[in-house]
Amino acid sequence: MLNLPLDRLLGSLGETVMMTAVSGAISFAVGLPLGLVLVGTAQGGVWENRWINKVVGAIVNGFRSLPFIILLVALIPLTRLIVGTSIGTAAAIVPLSISGIPYFGRVSEAALREVDGGMVEAVRAMGGGNWTIIREALVPEALPSLIAGFTVTLVLLIGASAMAGAVGAGGLGDLAIRYGYQRFETSIMVAVIVVLIALVALVQAGGDRLAKFVDHR
Repeated sequence: MLNLPLDRLLGSLGETVMMTAVSGAISFAVGLPLGLVLVGTAQGGVWENRWINKVVGAIVNGFRSLPFIILLVALIPLTRLIVGTSIGTAAAIVPLSISGIPYFGRVSEAALREVDGGMVEAVRAMGGGNWTIIREALVPEALPSLIAGFTVTLVLLIGASAMAGAVGAGGLGDLAIRYGYQRFETSIMVAVIVVLIALVALVQAGGDRLAKFVDHR
């Protein structure tokens, strides 16, 4: 028997969805330009610049190498500066976004590198500048892979948001720890796991369908 009101479970689900959606949107908005910079400044890129590529790549790798729980704690001063507190759903969005940005940056870089160089040369031959190449060749051709990569990023953020519950971030992770683990309520823990699995499956299925739709247009 589940000793927890349904409205509390739904409320925690809503917090997890909000944390994932907002941090996902920020990760996409910043991560995609980051991926473009990594591809564009690489050898043979539209803005080829070895030093910028190395510096940006090193920063991205540095953040990606940190386990999320360590990043979560290390960013507490920054989180307090931005949102005024280090606990709660809004506070969790800061470390989630900073974790998601470099991850999606690398994912988008890989997707953009898959674009056939012939497409880039064709746009350039027609007089297209660097921004035209990005707008008309790189991003449109890589869009299915970008969507698939963003879906994986969202799944990662769902898992990270549950981990953030360990420090009072709210959401399903907080519910599982406070009611399932600390109060030894196995039924609550199982309910949270089922909801998380369903949420991940829904996001993955939606992302896969959207990627296929875009790929076949």
